[in-house]
Amino acid sequence: MFRVKKTGMKTRGGRVAVIGALSLASVALAAAPAAAKGGVEITAPHTAPVGKTFTVAAHADDDASDYLRICLENRTGGQAWHQLACGAVAERGTDAKATAHVKAAHRGAQQYRAVVYGLLSPNDRHPVRQRTSGPATVNIR
Repeated sequence: MFRVKKTGMKTRGGRVAVIGALSLASVALAAAPAAAKGGVEITAPHTAPVGKTFTVAAHADDDASDYLRICLENRTGGQAWHQLACGAVAERGTDAKATAHVKAAHRGAQQYRAVVYGLLSPNDRHPVRQRTSGPATVNIR
């Protein structure tokens, strides 16, 4: 009896499987949705004395919208968030900025966060919330 070597068929079958897997992976990557890039950052002091004014600032960028607007919100304790100040509308590719000067009225912890809204035009009356920062806590002493 003679032995027939089958390595030629196995090698060809392996090549076809690898090429098919690579083709499928490239099609899957091309069909995947693009993720929007951007971020939001808020700065506030850790502590502030009662009766003094301190500054809360935020800036953000996001390429998902043509125009952006960033607003600052605050809350005391576990209450609802209230809008404190909003910045000017910024075009895509530039940072949206907002600043608020807050006078510390009484003791306790106050939280602040930044919310980024996407707009279709500079005068859009229906902005869409894009991103929200984590809360920054200011202890009033």
